[in-house]
Amino acid sequence: MNRPTPQPDIREARHPAVRYVLLAVGWLCIVLGVIGIFLPVLPTTPFLLLAAACFVRSSRRFYLWLVTHPRLGPWIRDYLDGQGIPLKGKVYAIVLMWVSIGFSCYLVPLVWARVFMLSSAVLVTLYILKQKTLPAR
Repeated sequence: MNRPTPQPDIREARHPAVRYVLLAVGWLCIVLGVIGIFLPVLPTTPFLLLAAACFVRSSRRFYLWLVTHPRLGPWIRDYLDGQGIPLKGKVYAIVLMWVSIGFSCYLVPLVWARVFMLSSAVLVTLYILKQKTLPAR
């Protein structure tokens, strides 16, 4: 199924230093996202979405490459098109987030840090649950 490539309002950063920083962060996110495909501790989709956000401000060419990529593009396009997140992805993200936050709370003795981590986890969980669930293909 061929869908049109999402065409956001691409406004590249004017200052060259900002563009280079965004390009570097974008490529770092691509690397982390690809590692996340094979390593269950790293979530793939958030890194790819961050990479797309960096590229949309730094390089139209890299943004279009990413969203049209045969393996990486569908995750970004589904989210950007408002189609939703696969149920497996929602469960995976929420479970891994809560396991890592729980472990972090166990290791960090500061009460204020635990409250911050737990409140962040609750808000992210609510955000993920509010997103549409992508129908099974």
